[in-house]
Amino acid sequence: MAASVAVVVEGLTKAYGGVTVVDGIDLHLDHGEVVALLGPNGAGKTTTVEILEGNRRRDEGRVEVLGFDPAHGTRAFRERIGIVLQEAGFEEAFTVGELVRLHAGYYPSPRPVREVIEVVGLTDRTDVRVRSLSGGQRRRLDLALGIVGDPELLFLDEPTTGFDPAARRRAWDLVARLRELGTTILLTTHYLDEAEHLADRVVVVNHGRVVASGTPAELAAGSGNNAVLTFRLPGGVPEDGLPPLTGTVRFPGTETEVVTPDPTRDVHTLTGWAIERGIRLERLSLARPCLEDVYFDLVGRHDEDGGTDRA
Repeated sequence: MAASVAVVVEGLTKAYGGVTVVDGIDLHLDHGEVVALLGPNGAGKTTTVEILEGNRRRDEGRVEVLGFDPAHGTRAFRERIGIVLQEAGFEEAFTVGELVRLHAGYYPSPRPVREVIEVVGLTDRTDVRVRSLSGGQRRRLDLALGIVGDPELLFLDEPTTGFDPAARRRAWDLVARLRELGTTILLTTHYLDEAEHLADRVVVVNHGRVVASGTPAELAAGSGNNAVLTFRLPGGVPEDGLPPLTGTVRFPGTETEVVTPDPTRDVHTLTGWAIERGIRLERLSLARPCLEDVYFDLVGRHDEDGGTDRA
């Protein structure tokens, strides 16, 4: 495996009782890269990640993680990865500090316990027993246990589920810090804004297959979705008095919308026209396709093309 590549997946397949849930997935992660794996429930994301973690056997295909075949589950492999599950059980009688210290002992070169607790925002709960933690605090403890071993590769499964906005922002900052330290991260999330904010690259999976891959900007640019230019015309300016534009002009309510494949040209044409006439375009804004638009377009289009439901 090339030195720059942390994970290689080629032709991965997995079936349960004759139902194929992973159907020839190809995937790679470079060292230090944050990749978001997206897809609807039942798309095959969880099975794929469990195979990469070494917690589930594949049927066919090549899988190499940090130079190991995870199916063998060696200790050397386990010591180099971190896993944050969507749901995890804790030893309720331990304090936060005791539990993080216990898990640190499982690794040859763990991060300092106090530093880990501080990073996840649980310093004031260090001596509090796990049974007394709120749901959001338990999720932060999940993160602490996932990173205490100072992993080269971190699997994050829905890391901010149940977080309030402030806690989500702290978790995002944590992921950014881990990236800066060179940690490779595979993120699964249902929050598309989270994927757009955190991921260097996004892989969209549906019905066990990869249907798109690229940076959020690349997916948006290649989606074929048009930008929307919105503004409000002042009174006395007729709707048919606008200059020729490349986009389709609509008049929903009190605002004017231009659905345009060439937003740069139409903004230039429209603002030049307004300046020449001394017209003020109130509430002028331009909205380009975001990851959410692209995601629903990709998943919906694939379903229309005849994908079959899989668990």
